[in-house]
Amino acid sequence: MAEVEASHNFAQAEEEILKLWEELGAFEQSLKLSEGRPEFTFYDGPPFATGLPHYGHLLAGTIKDTVTRFAHQKGHHVVRRFGWDCHGLPVEFEIDQELGIKDREQVFAMGIAKYNHHCRSIVTRYTKEWERTVTRIGRWIDFKNDYKTLDPWFMESVWWVFSELHKKGLVYQGYKVMPFSTACGTPLSNFEAGLNYKDVQDPAVTVSFPLLSDPTTSLLAWTTTPWTLPSNLALCVNPTMLYVKIKDKKSGKQYVLAEARLVQLYPKLASAKKEPTAEQKAEWYEIVGAPFPGSEMEGWRYAPLFDYFVAWDEEGKAAGKEGGRERGAFRVLVDGYVTSDSGTGVVHQAPGFGEDDYRVCLAQGVIAKGTNVPCPVDSNGRFTAEVVDFGGKHVKEADAEICMALKGKGRMVEKATYSHSYPYCWRSDTPLIYKAVPSWFVAVGTVKEKLLLNNEKTYWVPAFVKEHRFHNWLADAKDWAISRNRFWGTPIPLWCSDDMEEQVAIGSIEQLETLSGVKGITDLHRESVDDITIPSSRGPSFPPLRRVDEVFDCWFESGSMPYAQMHYPFENKEKFEANFPADFIAEGLDQTRGWFYTLMVISTCLFDKPPFQNLIVNGLVLASDGKKMSKRLKNYPPPDDILKKYGADALRLYLISSPVVRAEPLRFKEDDVLGMIKRVFLPWINAFRFFQQGLARLEMEKGVNFVPSPERARASNNVMDVWIQASLQGMIKFVHDEMAAYRLYTVTPRLLHFIEELTNWYVRLNRTRLKGQEGDEEAFTGLSTLYEILLSMTVLMAPFTPFLTEFLYQHLRKLHPNSSSSSSSLPPDAIGKADSVHYVMLPMYDEARLNPACEERMATLQTVIELGRMVRERNNISLKTPVKEVIVVSKDQGKLSHLDESVRGYALQELNVWSVTTSEDVAKWSNIHVEPNNKLLGKRLGKDRGKVAAAIAALTPAEIEAFQTNGSLTVAGYELSGEELLLKKEFKGDTSIFQAESSQDGTLLVVLDTRQDERVLAQATARELVNRVQKLRKRVGLKLTDVVEIYYETADKGIQEALSSNAAMVQSTLRVFPLPASLLKPAHAVELGSEQCTINDAPVTVFVTRPTISLCEESILKVVGGKESKAAGVSGFVASMGYERLKEAGKEGGEMAFVLDGEEVRLSMGEHYFMSATHKARAKALLPELAALAVTEGEREEGNGGEKK
Repeated sequence: MAEVEASHNFAQAEEEILKLWEELGAFEQSLKLSEGRPEFTFYDGPPFATGLPHYGHLLAGTIKDTVTRFAHQKGHHVVRRFGWDCHGLPVEFEIDQELGIKDREQVFAMGIAKYNHHCRSIVTRYTKEWERTVTRIGRWIDFKNDYKTLDPWFMESVWWVFSELHKKGLVYQGYKVMPFSTACGTPLSNFEAGLNYKDVQDPAVTVSFPLLSDPTTSLLAWTTTPWTLPSNLALCVNPTMLYVKIKDKKSGKQYVLAEARLVQLYPKLASAKKEPTAEQKAEWYEIVGAPFPGSEMEGWRYAPLFDYFVAWDEEGKAAGKEGGRERGAFRVLVDGYVTSDSGTGVVHQAPGFGEDDYRVCLAQGVIAKGTNVPCPVDSNGRFTAEVVDFGGKHVKEADAEICMALKGKGRMVEKATYSHSYPYCWRSDTPLIYKAVPSWFVAVGTVKEKLLLNNEKTYWVPAFVKEHRFHNWLADAKDWAISRNRFWGTPIPLWCSDDMEEQVAIGSIEQLETLSGVKGITDLHRESVDDITIPSSRGPSFPPLRRVDEVFDCWFESGSMPYAQMHYPFENKEKFEANFPADFIAEGLDQTRGWFYTLMVISTCLFDKPPFQNLIVNGLVLASDGKKMSKRLKNYPPPDDILKKYGADALRLYLISSPVVRAEPLRFKEDDVLGMIKRVFLPWINAFRFFQQGLARLEMEKGVNFVPSPERARASNNVMDVWIQASLQGMIKFVHDEMAAYRLYTVTPRLLHFIEELTNWYVRLNRTRLKGQEGDEEAFTGLSTLYEILLSMTVLMAPFTPFLTEFLYQHLRKLHPNSSSSSSSLPPDAIGKADSVHYVMLPMYDEARLNPACEERMATLQTVIELGRMVRERNNISLKTPVKEVIVVSKDQGKLSHLDESVRGYALQELNVWSVTTSEDVAKWSNIHVEPNNKLLGKRLGKDRGKVAAAIAALTPAEIEAFQTNGSLTVAGYELSGEELLLKKEFKGDTSIFQAESSQDGTLLVVLDTRQDERVLAQATARELVNRVQKLRKRVGLKLTDVVEIYYETADKGIQEALSSNAAMVQSTLRVFPLPASLLKPAHAVELGSEQCTINDAPVTVFVTRPTISLCEESILKVVGGKESKAAGVSGFVASMGYERLKEAGKEGGEMAFVLDGEEVRLSMGEHYFMSATHKARAKALLPELAALAVTEGEREEGNGGEKK
């Protein structure tokens, strides 16, 4: 197994995994392996390919991929097809910009076929970029078998949907005021209008309307859309609101307006500092007569502002009752929608440009149903020739000129600027207007109750979006305008006679061919079907039926995708019906009024079923400053940069663990993506590296190839093994439970917690055992346990972090017995046998291995260790400095019993303490008091908070003890729980000797004896030198299994004595004892690194060298008869020989012979030469402390022989 480097590059490793998946055809193979399993149906909302993917797409894609991967690994067959929204405004808007098209006539002049050809040419502009980015994020989805809304088979199913709605009487043509995009030249639906609101400033004007019965008195109306005033046909007042007639002192003119809205003319009336006096008011205006209700004003007639539509009044009167307009125009109407929130209480009515205006004028006979209304604005937002003074000007640009004209007529009373929220076109980002247009509608109002009932059958995360936002939208649902006066879209398949008496809704290509006689229809776009006619059923004397001009709103197509992507009902009928509604969908919060709504409306109309069962709603991804991400502002890092720097897994985990998965906004921060690497992936990969190092040690020192034994791991009675396996089973259960509830955001915190337990507790506390320092059997059991943990964790987390888990699996599977099995009975998705972790079924939790008692014991141990570390840190006592005693104090005998012999050694090791004792004598060590948990109690107590706090402060010791026993307490009439009250312990021990820290819940007190004597300080010194050596080993890139020699140089005898008195601890940690360089370091030793440092104010130099031959110069001198020059030659010759050659010679008998200067020289290992300086020091008794130390595996490997003592 190739060792993973410490400097593991996650992003680069992911690129290699992508290559592996491509070689394996991994996604396709996973689908093949899961054929025949229960279906998990997923609908993917189609994006437009006319723009590049952004973080919102990556977020939604990650959610979808995580859930569908999880479903696959739970034993489902999950078809995942990518889809493309190809029609509609996004495409047409780009082509209009590109070709300079400003109105519909230019398209007709060009030809619809040519225009649509341009549209078709760009719909797949960025599909390759999309596929690259979606693949890079790790999402498995079928691009080869994708669907496009422009495909004839898709469009045919959309036609079928419409025809079914038409058969049910749910389609009608109406003349309604709709949100209208002048940039795109088409009406929008109400939910589209709600997608892009902006805070804007508009002109706000107050205009006078002189009464015909009293020209000296004028009605005052206020509006923020001056451009609608040329089309005014009436004024509206509230019948119950009180109105007054006033005389303005400054102008001398008389006006009528709502009494409650005098502030509109006289803003000082609303002064917050001081209410104006009666005298001041008298200086501004005089009220003429008594206030009167608006109902008395009904029918008052006034002089029109402009004469463009004066004929409307005369035509209406002439039409009489049969025309529905017998009472004419330019009069006062009454309706309750007029409020006193703003304006004058008198609202100007332009029924061609306001939804309420249209409704009121229709109800009160100003206009008639089914007839045109004054609407002198074309599809591009320009005034028509009817408005002669402003013809050809865009309505928003004409505001200023209209105001000037009103001023010239003496009708402008006041002009100001008004700040408010206003809808903009979601595609062109231009202001919408409201305009009366003929449209085709789905009668949503008639199925409203069914919509609400079907919504109740669905499950949403988060629930509040379903219960509030979506419910409210459905409860107030308006009929849905599904038609667009455009060209590039699915044509509405409705063929009608000129008088609209005959209507045929076509539901299939076959039906159209049959009724029209036209054969071989292969395309359904306008250029292909607009010229097709259907003979009238009334006979040849009647003109043929022609298709209506409009195309479908693209939202109708995306709402039809569950059926159209499968070409239902023409193909896949049984398959679709068996798996409808979908198990799962996911999109952003903005789709509440978009795709979620259209899906729900169409499925309810067709089948009276919800279209999906489960839904995750994500929020918006914003820039780090909370603003919308903007390419222009460059206020966010490009997704490609993030993927290259940190990889997809880090981005995925960051997104799905954030509030954005709960439909809340996320301020994207690059540092938080890096944080995932630091907090999750580095500890995870380091745990695996530690496992690899343990295997390498076994192979190097024992010559054993590790084969994991799950049976050994399960049978282990080691408390750490039992605990980490129980913790793993708990996490497996948690992940299954949370994913069943579609709560992705809870998984990452639990994963973080488990990784911390694995790396900071299991591996850390087991490191000596896993390194073999507690015996080979214990090492093998520990490594088997660690293998099972890493493998299970890898499979469990595969849906969330597909790359890292694949990387780890490819390493871990090599050790699995199934990897080399040739058994035909072993399925190809069996763990170890499977070529990819994503083929493997998720582990299911084993209830028998859950162990709450063991987890409680570990929780107590962890608390003790953490509190002990806090005491050390607060008192600046380094962990390298031992403490003599730790006393754990608690009234809870159960907690104290947790610190039995099975775990006490870990506390000794982690806190570097010589003894751990327990005590139930709480009163001896602390005073106990109780504090309120203000975070929890603040809202609950309200004004009683102070009273309860005082009562808590006055609690007696007996009451506090009762609270500790019962877990709750009644204080000042409130029953408070253990979470709402915090036990605090105030230490009362001798602080010159002891220091302490209490647990947050007050149940544990950890006391440290902080006295330091020479023995304590000596061990601290030895640990400091060990720490320096470890850092040097790491700096020079040594592995755990690398055999080296360590030397030190210092004049400080205290350091030498500290090493000598703590020799066993030093050798156990370093696996080799450091030697004094001046005494034992050979001159020819090859240094791997050295470091100069200061310990206890004394300079020290530490050296790390390769294993080096050491010579005994005195013994060699004797061999050559005391000839110093010859002895030097022998030493030089031996030192130049290869280390491995000398090592082999030592194994063959320990004696070596050679001829030098014509004379034979014989040298013996252990007398004349040694395989290491430690070997020499032992043999020559140069360091007495070595005699008490066992021979290390490194020394044994060097051929030194000897048995461990």
